[in-house]
Amino acid sequence: MSIFSRKGTETATTDAVGPELAALTGDYTIDPAHSTIGFVARHAMVTNVKGGFQDFTGTLHLDGTDPSRSTASLDVVMDSIETGNADRDGHLKSSDFFKADEFPAMTFRSTEAEALGGDDYRITGDLTILGTTRPLTIDLEFNGAAKDPFGNERVGFEGKAEILRSEWGLTWNAALETGGVLVSDKIKLTFDISAIRNA
Repeated sequence: MSIFSRKGTETATTDAVGPELAALTGDYTIDPAHSTIGFVARHAMVTNVKGGFQDFTGTLHLDGTDPSRSTASLDVVMDSIETGNADRDGHLKSSDFFKADEFPAMTFRSTEAEALGGDDYRITGDLTILGTTRPLTIDLEFNGAAKDPFGNERVGFEGKAEILRSEWGLTWNAALETGGVLVSDKIKLTFDISAIRNA
């Protein structure tokens, strides 16, 4: 089942939209209790440190009859960053990194969605960190749609993206005696999203 119209051998017209796809049209709210937003950074050139954000809100609008009208919006509270180490979390919130007191939120607003074939999709939008807005492209896999035991209609997606943190002004680092730096510029972002259809 596709969320966005597929490219390739299929013609992306409303005539190609099946009833299952059209039935998903509507507004959805991301369920933070069953969703995760994470990141992975290379540390000391030898290992990966994983973390995530515990406080975020977001919405989706899915349009099954005209997928180009589908949108996504996400707001992340920077003070909710968590890596499993209190000292590291405090450093990330500080003026060396996210300046959480001055810039309390990171936001994403989609501008375009496209299908890559099968259940693979790509969404492009504006990511704002530290007051700097730059484009971000997220590769998505649609995990399906279902009604949960409480009667909620849900859709699920997994996503991944890579950024260079320096492009958003996140430039703090420390040199290693053996060469290289303490924290990688490239950061991997991960998204595991469950969204509930609005009443």
